[in-house]
Amino acid sequence: MNILIVKLSAIGDVIHTLPALAALRRLYPAADITWVVEEAAADLLRDHPALDRVLVSRRKSWLGEVRRGRIAAPLAEMRAFLRALRCRPYDLVIDFHGLLKSAVVVALSGGRRRLGYDSLQEMSGLFYTEKIPEDMAKHAVDRYLDFIRPLAREAHARYDSLIAAPSFAIAIGRAHQRRVDALLAEHAPLLATAGGREENGRTAGAAGGEPPAIRFVAVNPVAFWETKLWEEEKFAGLCDRIRRETGLPVILTGGAAGPLDRIRARMKTEAVNLGGRTTLRELACLYERAALVVTTDSGPMHLAAAMGTPLVALFGPTDPVRTGPYGKGHRVIRRSLACMPCFRKRCETTACMREISVEEVLTAVKEQLAGTKKE
Repeated sequence: MNILIVKLSAIGDVIHTLPALAALRRLYPAADITWVVEEAAADLLRDHPALDRVLVSRRKSWLGEVRRGRIAAPLAEMRAFLRALRCRPYDLVIDFHGLLKSAVVVALSGGRRRLGYDSLQEMSGLFYTEKIPEDMAKHAVDRYLDFIRPLAREAHARYDSLIAAPSFAIAIGRAHQRRVDALLAEHAPLLATAGGREENGRTAGAAGGEPPAIRFVAVNPVAFWETKLWEEEKFAGLCDRIRRETGLPVILTGGAAGPLDRIRARMKTEAVNLGGRTTLRELACLYERAALVVTTDSGPMHLAAAMGTPLVALFGPTDPVRTGPYGKGHRVIRRSLACMPCFRKRCETTACMREISVEEVLTAVKEQLAGTKKE
């Protein structure tokens, strides 16, 4: 049986789909499963144990090249992508994305059964042979798991057992571990003097010469939507107070170095700035080692949650019931304003984020650290 998954982006959305992939693999253990994803999130899926193949769509790059008048190269790549997409006769294609760009991939795949949401969003519903209802009151993880329900029914399998233990597996290898080891070693004097050494017996040389484990707080201040951002001055003040009042070092993370540089420049204490220095899987490895992650509503938030690391997440225009950190042990901070959730990418006031204070975030950080010390 050949199965095609279409979930192109973004980082958080791809992470939310991983439990459905795991359930599919449990339901069809001998199936050949392919996933089509865009470049930004592709690293999350490489070497995944439940996947046989990952096809990367460079749609944004291709469109950019065409706009610049470069036609031949992107057209050749698109043809190669289409050949790779259609080299298998798919028995089942599932569109977890539900937009026109994903529905086009579904149609081009030539799949016999094409399953998607019962929706006409961007006319995507016109491309499917079978549809399920989309319950927007559920968290995205649970909405994607709904695709498994009719498949389990026809296979006479127990749906509840297939989804009982949602798996967010990400293939972190030795190379990723070594890279994170090197980044931490690069800043070892700062991390050690900040009081971040573990007190759990893992001292230098205790495990065949391994360096002592470092306990730290990771802070991700970036997000793609400007309405999800908290003021850089507040992040700087928060990081200073974490360092002073908990004794733990702070590591700034995020793909964009600029905001992190500005936050670091505003700080009165020291912090490690790893902005733009990790791949997604290296970042997952880093978050797995963190005592706590403080973050905006963003892809890194979902990555940290997938690694089982406790969070303090700052929410503004979106709804944490639908797209908050999945699982137990997380703390969401948000205001309760009449306009929320608005799901707007631009706003004249951004009051929902501006009204979050450093004091309340710091209190949540301290409470999380007191209750979730990672060994």
